[in-house]
Amino acid sequence: MNAQENAPVRCEHTLPPIYDENSKVLILGSFPSPRSRKEGMYYAHPQNRFWKALAAALGEKEPVSAQQRREFALKKGIALYDVAESCDIKGAADSTLKNVRPADLSVFKACKIRKVFVTGKTAAKLYKKFFGEGAVTLPSPSPANCAVPLQKLVESYREIAEYLDV
Repeated sequence: MNAQENAPVRCEHTLPPIYDENSKVLILGSFPSPRSRKEGMYYAHPQNRFWKALAAALGEKEPVSAQQRREFALKKGIALYDVAESCDIKGAADSTLKNVRPADLSVFKACKIRKVFVTGKTAAKLYKKFFGEGAVTLPSPSPANCAVPLQKLVESYREIAEYLDV
């Protein structure tokens, strides 16, 4: 492997935010993985536990397709986006994020967002840097965070329900 193959690549966020006027909770990741960008859906990697944990935390069946996931989020009052609009990154590793340009979160002013959640320490650090305090940090659902068992994710994600009309 040469040094160029291991170099960070400048990436632009290609996924539109998921939200509507009924969104009550905003969940922000750091930046979409290559798989998510390819499939056009947040947390799309098959080993990412976001959808499994969120569905279990809300007492629902896990949505599988991109369309089911979008409908699930909107039906539950959940908006989805990321903290970074663009960045230099190696693969999907949050630890390699550099030269981050923050996302424009003003689109969510049309919603009545009650609480902002961020998934993982990198998203939390970036949110604090660019937007200040106020977001609740959830454990990362990434397969790289295998030290946190699924049940712990589910327990943590249950806090989301407190801000929804479920």
